[in-house]
Parts: sequence; structure tokens; C-alpha cells
Amino acid sequence: MANIVAIVGRPNVGKSTLFNRLTESRKAIVDETAGVTRDRHYGKADWIGRTFSVIDTGGYVTGSDDIFEGEIRKQVQLAIDEANVILFVVDVADGLTDLDKEVANMLRRCKKKLFLVTNKVDSSKRIHEANEFYALGMGDIYPISAMSGSGTGELLDAMVAVFDPEDVEIPELPRIAIIGQPNVGKSSLLNTLIGVERAIVTPIAGTTRDTLYTRYQSFGFDFLLIDTAGLRKKRVVKEDIEFYSVMRSVRAIEEADVCLMMLDATKGIAAQDMNIFRLCERNKKGVVILVNKWDLMEKETNTMKKYEETIREKLSPFVDVPIIFTSTLTKQRVFKALETAIKVYNNKTTKISTSKLNKIMLPYVQNYPPPATKGKNISIKYVTQLPGYAPTFAFFCNLPQYIGESYKRFVENKMRENFDFSGIPITLYFRNKEKEKELE
Repeated sequence: MANIVAIVGRPNVGKSTLFNRLTESRKAIVDETAGVTRDRHYGKADWIGRTFSVIDTGGYVTGSDDIFEGEIRKQVQLAIDEANVILFVVDVADGLTDLDKEVANMLRRCKKKLFLVTNKVDSSKRIHEANEFYALGMGDIYPISAMSGSGTGELLDAMVAVFDPEDVEIPELPRIAIIGQPNVGKSSLLNTLIGVERAIVTPIAGTTRDTLYTRYQSFGFDFLLIDTAGLRKKRVVKEDIEFYSVMRSVRAIEEADVCLMMLDATKGIAAQDMNIFRLCERNKKGVVILVNKWDLMEKETNTMKKYEETIREKLSPFVDVPIIFTSTLTKQRVFKALETAIKVYNNKTTKISTSKLNKIMLPYVQNYPPPATKGKNISIKYVTQLPGYAPTFAFFCNLPQYIGESYKRFVENKMRENFDFSGIPITLYFRNKEKEKELE
């Protein structure tokens, strides 16, 4: 079993800064505003050859009127349940607080390996001030400065020493990102799929600020689900926090294999939805469109067919995209969405032999060659699939510079007719025959 480390504590003690330090990343949002981290946030870390997972949690708060605080407490508890090592972070600059004592009382009840970490110890004076936390009765204190990295080496040495002996590396898995505008049902879909409230779900747009990674292992599937912060138009984003969330969402799309792009059935496909779709297309990601909240729509004869035609018309020219009408509330077709996403992933990773490609495609390009230009005939002699992250094909001919976009579209359509590339943007290159050897 892989070792999992959870970072817990009251708000604004430096948990996310420590998370970024341990994972050597900028995935967790760091801001002076208390309560920025709302969801559990996962990352990978490595120390002296031992790999482990790190969970950053929202600050533990009691007695708050903030509607998020109850959800945060649930998330902290879930993180504690998942972890086998807990880092209890306190702030030496603020000293021992009543809330620290409440968190300590909660942690004493859990049967996990616990480390008391006094953060912001950036001077010898602060080291002496940290001694007051012995009053919590939680054993040794590990004074660190998450900002500078001071003391984190000693902490990591102590953590690795108590890790479980079996540290199994999680294999590389397909990554499926749940994307879309705010409040279309992305986190609800995630929770519906995995059966627990893994992500915080509220009716407020922009609730999910951190990207969530969840391993899905049910019904014969094994992949990573990614829930992103709702993408908004940049001019709408006013908070710095929201800005960084949008940037992270873009990066999540770039890192995913397949994107489940969610639309609100009651609002239709908007310009921002098109921007998200083109972003997926530009990054050569597989796409499955989920029209959510379908249960709220008034249906007539052929309502679904007409709705689908409207979407495909706007998606043109890339229309070979699966469209599924779902409802996360009633769980309508949510598992069909998963099956389709895996099918699209398989389409994306398909390798076609050169002999099969030439057998099928050469008759088309020879019977229907590109139109002659400046009195010169264009002849395509050979086609092969190039190595790469997405399906890419090279057609070798004598005059590639004269092949127009319309003919490229014709060849792509024939490719899609004969091979299953549903949901996958494909790339076609037309190259001079003399460059064939260079690409081999």
C-alpha cells in the first residue's frame, strides 16, 4: 500500500506552503486570506528514494457561519481517514490558540502516526518560542519554515522512518478531466461516480478552487478522474484566487488524456463553452460532451436529436464527438459517459500498421487526387502513422505545398470513415517524399 501523508491544522498556518514545498510544485493555492484551500488536494513527493502521496486540506474551523466550513471539516476528516501519516501544522508566530487545542483533541482520537510541525520558525528566537506547543502533549516538535525549507529535511527523515515497508508505486493511468463552466455539475458528477463526497459541492459558482484528482477503480475501470475549477471568461475573474484557479484548469486540460466537457442543458452551448472545446482540440485531447441537467428540460418529439444537431453545428468542422445527455441528480447515463471516455482514450492510443493504412487510404487518394496546380499533378504515394501523443499521420507526395485545406478535410473524413477516431482530433501532414527517410 502506498504511503499517504495528510497536512491538517487551523486556517492560515502554512499548510499549502508546506504542501508546495514537499511536492516541489505550485499546485496548492497560497494566499494570505484564510480559508483559500477548500478541497483536499493531492500531490506526489519523493525523499531519499521513497515516494509518497501528500494531501493538503482546508483549514479546520468550528463555530463559523461560513457555509463552506462544515464541508471543510468533512474533507479534513476524510483526509485523515485516507492517510497513514498526519502532519499537524501550527503557527509559532501566533502561538498556541484555542483552535489548535480543538484540532489536537480531534487528532488524538485517530490511530495514525502523528507529527507536530511548528511552522514559520525562521530564527533562533522562534525555536525557543515553539516550545510552548509541548503543552499539547503530542510528543516531539518539528520546527520548520515552509517558506524557506528550513527544518523540512529533518521532518522528512522522521516521516520516512515510520512509513509502511511496502511502498507500491501507482502505475501510469489514463487521466480524464471533468471540465466546463462554473456550476454545470462537475463536482456532482465526480461525487456520483465514486459514491462518496470526495469534492465539496455547493450551489455557488466557483466553489471548487483547487484541481481534484481521484483514482477510480470500479466496474472494471482504473483511471484518474480530474475535477477542475469552473472555467470563466478572464474578464469575469476578479479575485487573484480565481485567476490562479482558471490557470490551473487550463493546465489540467493540457495534462489530461480525455476531457468530459459538461454543458448546462438549460442554457445551451455558449461562447465560453466553445472556447473550452477549442482549447481541448488545440491541445489534441479526446473530448466527450455531456449535456447535464437533462432532467430539467421539457421534452417533445426529437428534442434530443435537434439539441444534438445544434451542438454539432457549432462545433463544426470537428463534429466527430460523442454527445451524451445526462443528469447527475438522477444518475442518468453517467456510467455511459465513463464507458465512452475510455473508448475515446483507446481511440487516442490506437496504433495502425503502415500496411493497413496504405491498403485502405491509397485507393482514395489515388482515385481522388488533389487538384492540379499550375499545370502540375500531385501524387500521394505513401502514408504512415507518426509516433506521438495523439494520432498523427504523414502523407508523402511530390508537391505538398499545393495541397489545400479542403482536400486535407476530405482525407481526414475518409480516415474517420475507416478508422474509429470518435472524440479525437487527428493531425495530417503532407510531406515531400524526400523527407520520408528523415521522419523514419
